[in-house]
Amino acid sequence: MGRMRLNCSLYKLLILMAAAQIQQNGIEAASFGQDIEFLRKHVKVVVLADRTGESQVAVVPAYQGRVMTSTATGVRGRGYGWLNRSLISSGKREPHINIYGGEDRFWLGPEGGQYSIFFAPGSPFDLEHWFTPPPIDTEPFEVESVTGDKVVCGRRFAVTNYANTRFEVEVRREVRLVNANDALADLGVSVPAAVKSVGFESVNTVKNAGNADWRPETGLLSIWILGMLNASAKTTVVIPIRGGSETEYGPVVNDAYFGRVPPDRLVVRPDVLYFRADARYRSKIGVGPKRAKSIFGSYNAAGKVLTLVRFSLPPNADKYVNSMWELQKNPYGGDVVNSYNDGPAKPGAPGFGNFYELETSSPALALAPGAEARHVHTTIHLHGSEKDLDPIAHATLGVGLNEIQTAFSRSAAQP
Repeated sequence: MGRMRLNCSLYKLLILMAAAQIQQNGIEAASFGQDIEFLRKHVKVVVLADRTGESQVAVVPAYQGRVMTSTATGVRGRGYGWLNRSLISSGKREPHINIYGGEDRFWLGPEGGQYSIFFAPGSPFDLEHWFTPPPIDTEPFEVESVTGDKVVCGRRFAVTNYANTRFEVEVRREVRLVNANDALADLGVSVPAAVKSVGFESVNTVKNAGNADWRPETGLLSIWILGMLNASAKTTVVIPIRGGSETEYGPVVNDAYFGRVPPDRLVVRPDVLYFRADARYRSKIGVGPKRAKSIFGSYNAAGKVLTLVRFSLPPNADKYVNSMWELQKNPYGGDVVNSYNDGPAKPGAPGFGNFYELETSSPALALAPGAEARHVHTTIHLHGSEKDLDPIAHATLGVGLNEIQTAFSRSAAQP
């Protein structure tokens, strides 16, 4: 695996030991070793590793260069990405979407509206007519190069939007390990030696490979990165926001994707949002570019894992594609940050799986032929004691672990 040299018997022994430890600790997520062993039965996996073998990341080129899972503590450590084992092992293709899982996947927006690439021209905006374009769902990316800590892959393809505009697209995607201290240094963060960490970033480049300009009047695309992480009853998404009037900065939060999110699941403070990530209630929220900051994350209080996401947020960009499932008054008034919590689509129905999502988007891409745009999405997992993680949460998210863990109880106590 990567730079590690483990014989088969020792590797399997480590996996079995990890499984026993995880079961004893009551942790639902599988170990990283179990994740890799499972994936390799069904698909080719590229494993990136640092020199110690502690920080590792699993990338699947066949799933558009997707980061499936990662670990901060080697093969025996927990895997942070959610995997849809039933779908992967079935070998089947679903008609609307193939939810393989993974904590950093490449997509394109918009999902809904008059410039959607998920709905055919003239079709109603409902689940029956919603289809994920194959190039970002089932078609593989081609590997360009692999080193110990980096993989580069890409693909050229075409998609057509609801307005019947055809886009010739060339994608190049680079996934690489990053050091947590280096990734957080500009925020004044120094990760203690006792905290285990893994960091990785995807550098996503989209090029207009056709002969026509991409114009707002006929629809624009955006780079959309989504991370599917293992949910738990004690996981909370934390999104720092900019304060100010709605007249100047727009709505504080968009929670209308699947119906309004109840107050026991979404707490709105003047400078931060708290969102439950327990996979028990299907809901989604979004934050626009004037409200969003270039960092957000989540905290799993049961596993003592602080997850941070940093991303490209151009200071003057104000046009983001709108993914609401409707004909829109403002198709470029969309969100830059989103979080999704899975759950039943209707009473009695099963959800997709035990996951939540941390998502970021690029601005709308008005590209001339041959021009390209880039969006960087960085994920950092930090596993340690509350004493060590609390100052990191303060420095990055603006709130401490106690505030995160008591956000919903404090909200319920207010009149």
